Amino acid sequence: MVRKDYKALIVLLCCMAACVKDKPHNITNTVPGATGNVYIACEGKYNDYNATLYAYAPATDSVFGDIYQAVNKQPMGDIFQSMQHIGDKLFVVVNNSNKIVVLNAGNWMLSATLNIPQPRYILPISTTKAYVSSEYHNKIFIINPQSMQVTDSIIMPGKAVEGMCLYYNTVFAGSWDVSAGNKIYSINTLTNTVVDSIKVAGNAPQELLLDKDQMLWVLAGDEPQIPATLTRLDPSTGNILQSYSFPSEPYVMKPVFNTTRDTLYFIEANLFGGTSNYGIYRMGIYEKSIPNIPFIPAEQNQYFYALGIEPSTGNIFIGDPKGFVQQGTVYIYRPDGTLIKNFNVGKGPGHFYFDE
Repeated sequence: MVRKDYKALIVLLCCMAACVKDKPHNITNTVPGATGNVYIACEGKYNDYNATLYAYAPATDSVFGDIYQAVNKQPMGDIFQSMQHIGDKLFVVVNNSNKIVVLNAGNWMLSATLNIPQPRYILPISTTKAYVSSEYHNKIFIINPQSMQVTDSIIMPGKAVEGMCLYYNTVFAGSWDVSAGNKIYSINTLTNTVVDSIKVAGNAPQELLLDKDQMLWVLAGDEPQIPATLTRLDPSTGNILQSYSFPSEPYVMKPVFNTTRDTLYFIEANLFGGTSNYGIYRMGIYEKSIPNIPFIPAEQNQYFYALGIEPSTGNIFIGDPKGFVQQGTVYIYRPDGTLIKNFNVGKGPGHFYFDE
C-alpha cells in the first residue's frame, strides 16, 4: 500500500480511469489447483475491509476470485499488503487489520492469526524465524513460522521499517521515514541486533533487493517531499558503487529484477496528472543513468501500481487499481513489451506472487 499521506493523490489520479471498463475475463468462484498459480494481492479500498486474494492459472488461462472468502467464509480484512510462502503455509499480511493470517498452502484454509501492529512485509530467515516490518513503529517483529507465534522484536533506530533484504547472516533494512535520514541498517540475524548503518544516496529508504552480483540496490524517497533515488552498493563493505537521482515529478515504486537479476524494472507514476515520467521503466545493473523513456508507457486512463516478472517465462505482470473504487485490471506483457492479455481482479491489485 502506498502510504496514506499520498493515497488520496493516487485515488484522485486513478479516478480518471475509474469509469473505463475492460473486457471482462471469466472469473470462477472455485479455487485453483495447488501449484502453478500467479497470486494477486488485491489491497482493497482503505477502511472498506474488502481485501481479496485472486489467482491466475496460466496453464488453463483461468482467473480465480476471492479465494480466501470462498474457502474460509469470512472476509480477509483491510488492506492486503503482502504475502510470503514459508514451508507449507502462506503468511498473508493484512496491514490495516493489524494481523497476519496464516493459510495452509494448497487448500487456503485459515490455520492461525498473528496479531502485529501495521505489518508490512515478511522476510524468512530460517525454518524457525522470520522478520516482519511494521508501519509507523520502530520495531521489526520476529515470528516462528512453525509455531506461528510472535517470539520477539528488534528495536530499530527509525520508524516505518519497510523493505528488508537477507545477505548471508545479515539483514539490511531501511526506515521509510523522512526524519530518519539516509541510512539503512544491518542486523545480525544470529543475535537479532542492529550492528551498523550505511548511508545511501537519498532519504527514506524503502525497498532493498540483490542483483546477480550480490550487490544491494536501495530505492529511497518519499514523494513529493523527497525525490526518489537509487543506490547500488556492496553489502560486504558498504561502499557505494553507483547512485541515481530521479526528477521531482514521479513517484517511483515496486522495483523488481528479471529472472537473471541483471535488469531492474520499476514503476514511475506522475501523481500530479502529467504525462511525463509515467509507465514501466527498465535498466541494466551497470547503467550509468536512469532511462528517461518508459519501456512500457502507461496509456491514457491507465495507472500502473503493481509489477512482477514471471520466473518461467519472463512475462511482465502489471496491476491497475482503477481508483480503488471498482475491480482492478491485470495486464500481461511479453518480455519484449508487447501486450498478451488483460483480465479483471479485485480492488487495488498491489503485488504478484509466482508459485512455480
